[in-house]
Amino acid sequence: MKKSDIIFIAGMIGAWATYYLLSKWAVEYTSSPFVAGMLLRLAALAVLTVYVIATGQLKSLLNIKSSWLILLVIGILGFLLDTFANIGFQKSSVSTGTVLLKLDILMANLISTFILKDKLTKGDWLCSAVMLVGVVFVLGVDFTSVKFNWYDLFFILSALAVTINAFVIKKAQKDYKVKSITIAFYNNLVVLLLFAAMSLVTGDVAKLGGIKTGTTFFALVAVGGLAQSLIYVFYYRNLEKYPVWLVKILLLFVPIVSCVAGVLIFGEVLTAMKIAGMALVIAGGAGIIIIQKRKMRNKEGICSR
Repeated sequence: MKKSDIIFIAGMIGAWATYYLLSKWAVEYTSSPFVAGMLLRLAALAVLTVYVIATGQLKSLLNIKSSWLILLVIGILGFLLDTFANIGFQKSSVSTGTVLLKLDILMANLISTFILKDKLTKGDWLCSAVMLVGVVFVLGVDFTSVKFNWYDLFFILSALAVTINAFVIKKAQKDYKVKSITIAFYNNLVVLLLFAAMSLVTGDVAKLGGIKTGTTFFALVAVGGLAQSLIYVFYYRNLEKYPVWLVKILLLFVPIVSCVAGVLIFGEVLTAMKIAGMALVIAGGAGIIIIQKRKMRNKEGICSR
């Protein structure tokens, strides 16, 4: 990898970890996943708008005659993946949801293997499994409290939505030649409008009146919006450059960053299980990197013949 590749991968992991932490705070603070999502996406819209204007790309946003439908699909899937997960967490256990949401890794691998015909080796699958187990350890899942009910289907639907969305985004980039910033802007806009609509339908918008606002509140919302914007920048660039399944695997490092942040910022306890989980994730990630390097060398060897 080039230095720029490492920066974009590290940026994606860091931005996603930051957004997860602030999204969790926003939901708890507003007592509404729809209001929280609306506020964070509104802040992201402000950041993206400033970026588009500053870089002179405002006119390009209007040139979506041939891609408006796929942009709409991306936005709807982005809304559904959040909504399905939130319904699951409201009606089922956190432990069950934490496990089932990670099925997106297996889904991405299966789609890549059997539909896109990507050649995933046994080593790829083994390292993916090791990293997945490591993430479960890092998240501290209590398997004694894992009980399945029909609401758990929403976690699976959320995992499916986020997986499909990644492939649709890559198709928009590759086949429709849509710029990442255009995908990001309309994705965020559609999700914002849908969160706003759900806030009105559920009556959650009334909770805005009872929220205590101040400098800290607006600062955290702004940082959350910035983190969401950076996710678009880093995540979409990585999707454009790497296979979807590999980008999904790299995102398994997000829980490690979140765990370390929890220890340093919130004083959470770093248990032996979490340390073991971090070691498994790092070992699995290192294994995948080694395998990918070998694949590249083999390709270069074939091309040079």
